[in-house]
Amino acid sequence: MNKLISETSPYLLQHAHNPVNWYPWGEEALQKALQEDKPILVSIGYAACHWCHVMERESFEKEATAAIMNEHFINIKIDREERPDLDHIYMDAVQAMTGAGGWPLNVFLTPQKKPFYGGTYFPPVQAYSRPSWTDVLLSLADAFKNKREEIESQADNLVQHIQQSAQIGVHPGLDLNIPITELFTKAQCDTICENILKQADTRWGGFGRAPKFPQTFTIAYLLRHHHIYHHPEALQQALLSLDKMLQGGLYDQLGGGFARYSTDEKWLAPHFEKMLYDNALLIDVLCDAYQLTHNEIYAQTIRDTMTFITREMTAPGGGFYAALDADSEGVEGKFYTWSKAEIHHILGEQAKPFCEYYDVTDHGNWEEQNILWVQKPLAAFSTEKGYDPEIFGAMLKGCREKLLAVRANRIRPGLDDKILLGWNALMVHACCKAYAALGVGEYREMAIRNMDFCFANFRQDATGSAFYHTWKEDQAKYPAFLDDYAYLVRALIALQEITGNISYLEQAREITEFVIARFSDENDQFFCYTIEGQTDVIVRKKEIYDGAVPSGNAIMMQNLWYLSVVFDRKQWADRCIGAVSGLSQSVVRYPTSFGVWASQLLQLVKGTAELAIVGKDFKERMSEAGKWFIPYRILLGAEKNIPAIPLLTEREAKNDTLVYLCKDYHCIKPVHYMEEIINLI
Repeated sequence: MNKLISETSPYLLQHAHNPVNWYPWGEEALQKALQEDKPILVSIGYAACHWCHVMERESFEKEATAAIMNEHFINIKIDREERPDLDHIYMDAVQAMTGAGGWPLNVFLTPQKKPFYGGTYFPPVQAYSRPSWTDVLLSLADAFKNKREEIESQADNLVQHIQQSAQIGVHPGLDLNIPITELFTKAQCDTICENILKQADTRWGGFGRAPKFPQTFTIAYLLRHHHIYHHPEALQQALLSLDKMLQGGLYDQLGGGFARYSTDEKWLAPHFEKMLYDNALLIDVLCDAYQLTHNEIYAQTIRDTMTFITREMTAPGGGFYAALDADSEGVEGKFYTWSKAEIHHILGEQAKPFCEYYDVTDHGNWEEQNILWVQKPLAAFSTEKGYDPEIFGAMLKGCREKLLAVRANRIRPGLDDKILLGWNALMVHACCKAYAALGVGEYREMAIRNMDFCFANFRQDATGSAFYHTWKEDQAKYPAFLDDYAYLVRALIALQEITGNISYLEQAREITEFVIARFSDENDQFFCYTIEGQTDVIVRKKEIYDGAVPSGNAIMMQNLWYLSVVFDRKQWADRCIGAVSGLSQSVVRYPTSFGVWASQLLQLVKGTAELAIVGKDFKERMSEAGKWFIPYRILLGAEKNIPAIPLLTEREAKNDTLVYLCKDYHCIKPVHYMEEIINLI
């Protein structure tokens, strides 16, 4: 009997009517495996996953295939976004076995939850140099029965490998008495930049070959490195990467928002699923680029992406949904692509220049359909064709609005409407940065509303610092993971900077203390991914790589550095220094895997501007800070002195608002306006 019907995850519900006797991960399934001494099949995916849908149609919906699965295995379905802890563990196992990973992830476990075989997509018949799914099932069922000792040995070896991979290799012998100027150097920062640029695609932007991911942390590092050290190649590659993404099919030219990655080097053909976290992280780095260059294209892209988030990814209560599917009507990208004939029917005489600009052809630029993308910027195209850029741009805008209205009547991609704490916190941070950069009050209200939603719905009790990970239909579940807490603390810090509400910092401090108490590793240096006392995982992993989302460890070190200044917690600063120093060799050597860590290392070299504003107009002065790119700064404000916060102590001047630039709690002579202090930062 299929047990998924009572779940809230859209991915699990997609499989709730399969003839497979699926269970959610939990005691019922795990105990059944032990009692019946059967191997466990764990199949992991997510609602927007194209190949997950394919394997469901080809195998899990078939009665004959399901009968084999039901006879020989205890079958468990996991939404990787609900249980990233389990996904990390079993992905490590499959990568160790096969050298590759991805979703769907299909891994076979002993009744004791130890992996012994796995892979990703398996076809219904032998193809693509892969065995058929039924062959895999039958051979593993036979092996479990007749070669049990070999399987147990393989499982023990894999668990040992996973445990070893969970131990972070850090540089030994760290001495925090060494001056910070000797621990972290400009030479390290220069080498990081050089190693990034060695991987750069200088024609199409981005880093490495297809498939291409946005790599926003790498771009953010290049922007910061140029800002500090005036490195034109770093700036050029960062902006080229953003420009090519914005012009490509990765970006939805009609509706705003970004797909997850590009399948080709030119950013033409995206993997069409739209994830909340990608859009949040791209808004972050676009805000950096806009503050640095004041290029209006970046500002407009931020606005359009925020409009997309409001229109398609925001729940009635203020939470943000997780993702939009790649498929509609069972076809990848169908919602987003066009035939030339359809565009001509809608746009009439304006279709010809529109199609020329967006590379729309009779035969199509992707699988006999057309993805809208821009091969030449508007100004260059207009000059070449003899158009007035302003008039032509207005015409294109009107055409896009017409096509968007038509597209709105198509059958929409599926919506993954669960709400994840960590991803919502990433989006809150993006809203804060968008407000700071563009001054649109609606973005600040979105951030405040969402944070109120998170505290109302994810907290495990009304006053504590423990949170849940996922929420849907008034039900929150699964203890929050390190990423959730790290992103939440960072979002609270950002909210204080755009609202002047010190209570957000107090909440950030309380949650940080909770994380230190419940997630610290055995050396009190890094943090484990899962909370202490969680019993259904075979190992407590420590995630340090910055991948599709930033490492919770890296973000927590940024948080500790910031809050150590705000609340005068030297031990928090020392913990950040120790972690970054311990990883510095890996960060310098492999910066595209440690982008957030690299930025933190750069901050420790550059130093941190501490901006304290006290007086009745403090909120206006704080808002002024968003006009400039000030990547490494602490921004605090209050109407009066706040004794609990050193930077806001003894700063008040009667009937005046003063801006202080400080370092190590020593401040230069205060000024009245932000612009007076920018050249000193």
